[in-house]
Amino acid sequence: MIWNPEYECMERAALQELQLRRLQMTTSWAYERSVYYRARMDEAGVRPRDVRSLDDVRRLPLTDESALRQTSPFGMFALPLDEVVRVHSSSGATGEPVVVGYSRGDINTWTELTARVAAAAGVKPGDLVQMAFPYGMSTGGWGLHYGIERIGATIIPAGAGRTERHLSMMQDFGTTVLVSTPSYALFLAGEGEVAGVDVPSLKLRLGLFGGEPCSDKMKAEIEAKLGLRATDNYGLSEVMGPGVAGECECACGLHVNEDHLLLEVVDPATAEPLAYGQEGELVITTLTKEALPVLRYRTHDLTALDPAPCACGRTLVRMSKVRRRTDDMLIVRGVNVFPAQIEAVLAQIEGARPHYLIVIDRKQNADDLEVRLEVEESVMTDVMPDMLAFQNSVADKLQSALGLRASVTLVESGAIERAAGMAERTAGGAAAHTAGGEPERTSGGTVKRVLDLRDQG
Repeated sequence: MIWNPEYECMERAALQELQLRRLQMTTSWAYERSVYYRARMDEAGVRPRDVRSLDDVRRLPLTDESALRQTSPFGMFALPLDEVVRVHSSSGATGEPVVVGYSRGDINTWTELTARVAAAAGVKPGDLVQMAFPYGMSTGGWGLHYGIERIGATIIPAGAGRTERHLSMMQDFGTTVLVSTPSYALFLAGEGEVAGVDVPSLKLRLGLFGGEPCSDKMKAEIEAKLGLRATDNYGLSEVMGPGVAGECECACGLHVNEDHLLLEVVDPATAEPLAYGQEGELVITTLTKEALPVLRYRTHDLTALDPAPCACGRTLVRMSKVRRRTDDMLIVRGVNVFPAQIEAVLAQIEGARPHYLIVIDRKQNADDLEVRLEVEESVMTDVMPDMLAFQNSVADKLQSALGLRASVTLVESGAIERAAGMAERTAGGAAAHTAGGEPERTSGGTVKRVLDLRDQG
């Protein structure tokens, strides 16, 4: 179902005209009402009247999360607080949470865009939709909640955690759609099996998953275990929350709500624009936000854009799934390592499950890289030579991909902790925690930095 064909199926030339008008309006709005943006635009020597084409967006200053932190809590708002009807904050995935605000118009727009995302995924009137995102300060649960209600589906606002209750409601209510992180969906499936729930008999048919990357292998396992079709959606609190983009039934990228958002993909190092199809850092400018407009917001998410019309009928540009970030990089013994590289290797190994833990253990001023990998029961045998051969094979494949040797530890299914909420990410990729701290999560795995106390002086 296409929720709003007038805009989702708009001719590209007409869409770009609409984007330009809205870009000019939001640039003027930000300059006139935001002390922060007026100062930044004055520094750059640019005025709203200088925006005459969509390409002129590049004349505007880039923004990132640091601006929201420096002006926290309300310094970037473009409306007085008595006109702000809602305040949320980000999850703090890369540091301290940042505060975002919404006008009444913003809430209405947010509801419209999440309705589009939910409809594209396949939510329809009559569905019973179980929300497993939190309803606190984060935007995860609230945005999709209102969009799903607008479609005419029934929302079950269960919130995060209390897994036994989630499973019970699925059985009692006949839930047809699950909204959660992909890792929590797998966690639910596993806990259901342990509790003796006949998971295949549940009425689930669809899953809307976001908040963290989801590898193809992880997606396939979710679909197999829960008996549903898994879809991805994308959003970030600094822009609005969920509702930026979502996957349709064709599963060929995530449709971006371009009539409200202008997207660029730039080289992460130089900020120079990249062509369609080239992977780079996603930069977003809001076109209709009132309380907190953002100009050229650097998301640090790596993606590529495809403007070709989709078989579903939508003409909105599609973004590829975000599988890694510019700040996911780990440096191990002078070698740059991305968790996505490790995951790509593990996904090709028969007998490996989509759950792993990357441990960087610093000893005597040198980093050791260990990958703890969950494997199927068939791998965990009593025949030690076979297990060692499997382990060495994984280590060889990782060395070929990474350019350095990692030790591999095989663990039984379920041994690696799952997260009920949104995965956490910290700046620099590896979580700067001592042993026993919370791990940082990647697509199907986690990263944990273990510090040797002898190296702390």
